[in-house]
Amino acid sequence: MSIAEWLDSNHCPKDRPSVDEMSEETKSLHNAIDDHMRETGIGYLHPSEKTVQLDLLGTAPMVAWQEGKVELLFGGEACWSELPQVYARYGTESGRALLSRIRSLEGAEAALLCDSGMQASALVFDVLMEPGSHAVMFRQVYNKTEKYLSWLAQRTGAEVTIVDDGDLDGLAAAIRPTTRMVFAETYSNPLMRALDLVRVPNIVAEARAVAPQIKLVVDSTIATPWGFAKPLLESGVDVVIASATKALGGQDRDLGGIIATNNIDLANSAMDLMAMRGGILDWRRAEAILGGLQAAESAHAKRCHSANIIAAFLDAHPKVEKVFHPSLPSHPDAAAIAASYVRHGSLLSFRLKAGDNKANGEDAARRFCDALATCKIVRYALSFDGLCSKVNHHKSVSEYFTPNEALQRSGLSELIRLAVGVEDPHDLCAALNWALHEGMLQSDEELDQWRADRKRALGL
Repeated sequence: MSIAEWLDSNHCPKDRPSVDEMSEETKSLHNAIDDHMRETGIGYLHPSEKTVQLDLLGTAPMVAWQEGKVELLFGGEACWSELPQVYARYGTESGRALLSRIRSLEGAEAALLCDSGMQASALVFDVLMEPGSHAVMFRQVYNKTEKYLSWLAQRTGAEVTIVDDGDLDGLAAAIRPTTRMVFAETYSNPLMRALDLVRVPNIVAEARAVAPQIKLVVDSTIATPWGFAKPLLESGVDVVIASATKALGGQDRDLGGIIATNNIDLANSAMDLMAMRGGILDWRRAEAILGGLQAAESAHAKRCHSANIIAAFLDAHPKVEKVFHPSLPSHPDAAAIAASYVRHGSLLSFRLKAGDNKANGEDAARRFCDALATCKIVRYALSFDGLCSKVNHHKSVSEYFTPNEALQRSGLSELIRLAVGVEDPHDLCAALNWALHEGMLQSDEELDQWRADRKRALGL
């Protein structure tokens, strides 16, 4: 039969129009899509790729999905982030596979995947903080995290109290009946303070007598789920958040964030919020992170081992004043690290000694970073836990508009941040030693010329 017989609106043949009788454009597209579905066993609407929506074949699967969501929301047994894919704004099949691995790594009953670590933080803050509520935050948390929570508190009439890292008496004293959250990082950036995973959870647990809704929320981006003697959620932490962009991705390639918790109601509330406003991890990045997770764990172990070697080298160097890394015996949280941590992280920072350099203070730190970058194997870049090592001047990157006096008061002045990569640590020490002795003698004009020549040589 000709397809023309189905085009008369006054009558129609009883049989469905056959795809085989349709135009080549239509037939080739839908036959290819069907072939791809047979190959994957999933109803993707593309001849060769995964898609954000699936062919549900009718209403019944959608109704079943909606009923499953209701059951999870009100049954309290799991988070609806793990429902089968119907539309990628709610989750993907690749994401479900990664969620399973994250739950296992974190020892969590529920997990969510989002498009960045900051999205993970914002979701948890938005769920927990209400008008008139209160949060306690340690001073050295990531500055964008602190800024977002402060902004949120200002908009909602909430309050935030900042306590110094390691001031556990101050933490206990800061908690009040309206406190909804204590927020901390396992290792802080850039001074690498370590959270006491015995005393802090105990303080929060005891505080529930006066603040029954309080939650301990911890960012474990630097330490990673591989960095502890036991999962954080088994240590009394209520919610773990992290940037998957760093060690979990491990290649400076894929932005992502995770939330892990045993509090199903909190997880479902965060999932509801993300479903409304967006921010879920797309299938491409979920698949990339999942496929590289085993290699990422090995690479993280290597970077941490190398960072230990480099921290010891710098700590003994005559031109270095102070090194900040959890592997050093002089670390202020050494007892807490020994009790709960098994890796020391790949990020470290240090401060130069004042001396016979052409510049001192922030200018000297900046010049050192620029000189080290001329060795090529340490790139001047942001972030950490990628393939290659990176260096940056903390003030230029994170505190550009902060007065030097304020940086000095907070202990963040003149800092150089070094993110250790997968290179041989002795090669990195060689480059560092050259930059400390000879690189500091380079003039700004020489460094500028190197950058110009390098850009030209690379065609940048």
